[in-house]
Amino acid sequence: MSRLPGRAEHHWLWQEDAACRELGSRLFFHPTGEQHGKRVTRDTAAKEVCALCPVQRACLRHALEVGEPFGVWGGLTAHERRELRMAGGGRHALSSTV
Repeated sequence: MSRLPGRAEHHWLWQEDAACRELGSRLFFHPTGEQHGKRVTRDTAAKEVCALCPVQRACLRHALEVGEPFGVWGGLTAHERRELRMAGGGRHALSSTV
């Protein structure tokens, strides 16, 4: 008898259709010591990719559900996701908006 929960591809299959899939992580994760102006520019460029992504909602849902502490996911920065969670818009808001 197996105690493993079974297959779980449905938790990550959305990533195969992500617009960022072939772009690498540099655009979505800031390097240590990045200056504020450069971070804003990089985050804006990352969000432009997210805005056109067919799986943006699934990506944001994932980041909120796992509490992803870094990077731009689903069009929101880590700071924006923390603010959303603190405002009570985390997982519960996803059911209606994401």
